[in-house]
Amino acid sequence: MTLYMIGLGLGDEKDITVRGLDLVQQADMVFLEAYTSILGIEKERLEAFYDKTITIADRGLVENDAESLILEPAKSQKVAFLVVGDPVCATTHTDLMLRAKQLSIKVEMVHNASIMGAAGACGLQLYNFGHTVSIPFWDDKWKPTSFYEKVKYNRQGGMHTLCLLDIKVKEPDFDAMMKGRQKFLPPRYMSVQIAAQQLLEVEDAILQQRAYDGRKTLCIGLARMGQPTQKIVAGTLQELSKADLGGPLHSLIICGECHELELEVVKEFLVEGSTHQLDNNTKLESLPPSDQER
Repeated sequence: MTLYMIGLGLGDEKDITVRGLDLVQQADMVFLEAYTSILGIEKERLEAFYDKTITIADRGLVENDAESLILEPAKSQKVAFLVVGDPVCATTHTDLMLRAKQLSIKVEMVHNASIMGAAGACGLQLYNFGHTVSIPFWDDKWKPTSFYEKVKYNRQGGMHTLCLLDIKVKEPDFDAMMKGRQKFLPPRYMSVQIAAQQLLEVEDAILQQRAYDGRKTLCIGLARMGQPTQKIVAGTLQELSKADLGGPLHSLIICGECHELELEVVKEFLVEGSTHQLDNNTKLESLPPSDQER
């Protein structure tokens, strides 16, 4: 029959579109994808508002069991797959859509607000953004820096970079598994503080290619966008590495060249006591030349 991929927006149960709500209420089965992002409310509030039973679709279900639990029923029933934000903002959802089409299942998309658009609430103009990057949690043995080259590329072109921060949900506890017990680690959500600290270490101690300056480059922390407790804080990476923006979800923007109008909005979000000189951000600090300029 049909797989409906429905964006829920960023806030609560009432952020769904009228069309999206209508399709959810018509659906025979409803799944909530719960590992690429999270809503600021419990599943039970969604169920009460939609008047539907909702099955949580964690990473294991989506990546390993989607064909039997989601796609097979969608051949003969109406299946709603709910996504926080917009359904086309994550590779996982595109993959599910492609698999459905390969099985000749009709797919309908219902779009909604996502962090890609909500980032503009800080005052930066969306058409001045370059590549979006993801920043993963580090551990003692793994410190990936693949995002760095895209940040560097963006800033060489004067563009802003939206950094999506890591989410760890239902991660296996390998110590427990070695003892024959299935156990999952508590959820972890990367904060602006942690992201800023990692970015400082990449630049100052690992790559040192001057993609940004921890003491000069303007950056903006975003927390819980689209929710009543939304918070925006601007400053240098050093300043944001000490800023507490509260609970998840967080994102971070590394600014490129800023228009005066952008700075006029951003200045109201400067962290208290910030030493950043906004007037200097209309032109970037000296950066190494791009490959095309060499």
